[in-house]
Amino acid sequence: MLDPVVRPSAGLAVRCSRALLSPRSRLSLLVVVLAAAGVSVALFEPQRLLSAGWPPQVNGAAAVVLFALAYGLCTAAFVPRPILNLAAGALFGSWAGVVAAVAGTVLGAGIAFTLGRLLGREALRPLVRGRWLTAADGQLSRHGFRSVLALRLFPGVPFAAANYCAALSRTGYAPFLLATGIGSVPNTAAYVVAGSAAGSPASPAFLLALGFIAVTGCAGALVAWRKRHRLRAR
Repeated sequence: MLDPVVRPSAGLAVRCSRALLSPRSRLSLLVVVLAAAGVSVALFEPQRLLSAGWPPQVNGAAAVVLFALAYGLCTAAFVPRPILNLAAGALFGSWAGVVAAVAGTVLGAGIAFTLGRLLGREALRPLVRGRWLTAADGQLSRHGFRSVLALRLFPGVPFAAANYCAALSRTGYAPFLLATGIGSVPNTAAYVVAGSAAGSPASPAFLLALGFIAVTGCAGALVAWRKRHRLRAR
């Protein structure tokens, strides 16, 4: 007797769940999440850490862990990493600052990668067309670790954008996170050292850090130019 009543309601529930879990719905949710993150960053202005400093009631290892968590959330919300790296050096010094910044980098990359893969991949992957996009997708899918490592070693591609783009490829979690952790160390350390020595701009540490940042930036621009030239030649 209840069967005719139950079936239409059950069918409606199935249709609603399918609609909510559809690729377009998940992509819309990703857009909302990123928009909310951007608004939060604009309101709370995490870059004020460079001038205001870390809350005095939080110190020691707890401060480093909390900073790494905040770092990861901020990078997933498109906050530029150089600002956070300078803040890590200014707040915690070279060694603890590098640990906090690298941990936050891996965490932020993992958050962005997970969001992009779960919420945006199915809807956006069919749109990966064109010579450059196809080539980038093929490179990431076939040589995930090597490609991500190159992206981290030679800066130029925005960090958060690279994370969300990698999520659309077939790169696995393990090679993506491992390459991010290894490849981000040199440039991250340079910014952290620069932040820790910012009070002595004539010191060898500060000058060496700035020199390393300049060299890697130029090298990244050169690599990007050569890749672009090769794609045009095909």
